[in-house]
Amino acid sequence: MSGEGGGEGGEEGESEPDALDAAGVDPVVPESAADAAAGEFADDDEVRAFLREVAGDVRGDSSESKQLSAILYRVSDLYDPNEQTSPEEIYLNVRHIMRINAQGGIER
Repeated sequence: MSGEGGGEGGEEGESEPDALDAAGVDPVVPESAADAAAGEFADDDEVRAFLREVAGDVRGDSSESKQLSAILYRVSDLYDPNEQTSPEEIYLNVRHIMRINAQGGIER
């Protein structure tokens, strides 16, 4: 929506399509997710360990597998009493990563 990405072939300030739009993902946090973000996640060592194990299993050499692993690890932080995060924060981080990937990386 901002004209900062010098996308190809766009008209009147349009940039390349957003990765979330292309994937059919609504970029607005649903009310139910916002409500859940206000709630507390119980400390759960078993869930946290499981998510981190899966994150380790899916991590590979590709950037996609590394990203998925990082997302799973970040979600596991919801169940860690030593971490301060929320589902909304995780969603916004993932959305930011998706947008950076869609534009071809951090370097513009």
